[in-house]
Amino acid sequence: MKNTYIETLAIHGSMRAQTAENSPIVPGIELSTIYEHARGGHREGDLKYSRLQNPNRMELERVLCDLEKGAEAAAFSSGIAAINAVFQTLSHGDHVLIPSDVYFGTRKLMWEFSERWGLEIDFVDMTQLETVVAATKKNTRMIWIETPSNPQMFITDIEAVANWAHDQEIVVVVDNTWSTPYNINPIDFGIDLVVHSTTKYLGGHSDLIGGVVIAKDLGSTMDRIRSVQILQGGVPSPFDAWMLCRSIRSFPYRMRAHNENAFQLAEFMTHLPGIEEVFYPGLESHLGHKIAKLQMRAFGGMISFLVNGGESSAKKVVASSRIIKAATSLGGIESIWEHRKSTEGPMSETPNNLIRLSVGLEHIEDLKMDLCQAIEASLTT
Repeated sequence: MKNTYIETLAIHGSMRAQTAENSPIVPGIELSTIYEHARGGHREGDLKYSRLQNPNRMELERVLCDLEKGAEAAAFSSGIAAINAVFQTLSHGDHVLIPSDVYFGTRKLMWEFSERWGLEIDFVDMTQLETVVAATKKNTRMIWIETPSNPQMFITDIEAVANWAHDQEIVVVVDNTWSTPYNINPIDFGIDLVVHSTTKYLGGHSDLIGGVVIAKDLGSTMDRIRSVQILQGGVPSPFDAWMLCRSIRSFPYRMRAHNENAFQLAEFMTHLPGIEEVFYPGLESHLGHKIAKLQMRAFGGMISFLVNGGESSAKKVVASSRIIKAATSLGGIESIWEHRKSTEGPMSETPNNLIRLSVGLEHIEDLKMDLCQAIEASLTT
């Protein structure tokens, strides 16, 4: 399936090979936790215990691997569990570079556990390769990238970083949750590991939680990730794996609409009074637009923007919407937004007046109308 178009792959990539006439088109949910041993003893490849392998998880890992053009995938019970597994491939004393603007869960994971794990961590601006190179140490073993970054939408030239890092024998990881494999395949640019919170666009309906790590190549790094998955047990349930496979079948068509709506809304927002600045890589005014255009097929469904009047105005805007819901998370069919710093807490480095908007699949004119009235309401209260 790897050489087919993404729309076909998403639909057929998780389906089981039909072994008989009149087989079901949609695979069932395999709830058994144990499997009968073959007579004569266990054979290589046989299923034994559902934490180790489960047909629904195997189907999910296969389609996720193919979507990202990887060699192997390991599915987890959440995005943060997948992120955790990647960092656990490192050894005591290793140094890691992480973007200065990054998903707050990743930042907090490092604050809480990096010292306990014996890791050295530096948060750096990754919009310039020179800054990344200057921050590297002799013990640097991993570079973690988000592009666009969460929540300020900074863009990193992933091919430039990968080319340089591999000369230094440094593993490069991209959290591709925001861009999705519809818009970019980091492995095409030499990235070693790709991470997703499958809760977001791949799930797409705000009704499941999951994560995945996809490796460019088979080898010791992916073996360690698989070991974390199996021995620590952070695996998705058969039902969650089945639900995610179901959602992935519509993912490419949903992603087209997310891309289209976000692009139109971002352009519209640049002309609205009350908005100080719009961050969207599809806009020519975005500082990373040229690089984004080279490495992305489209620019995603996320917009961040600054409002005039500071934190209080931003909170009023979020509270004044009628269609766009105030909620944390992203990637669902419904539009949601939040005053991001309130969610991240007092240690957040996000600007006080930033709103993070996940653009859904509602009609674009309804979204424009709701955005206008929310901003207007915030200015008059």
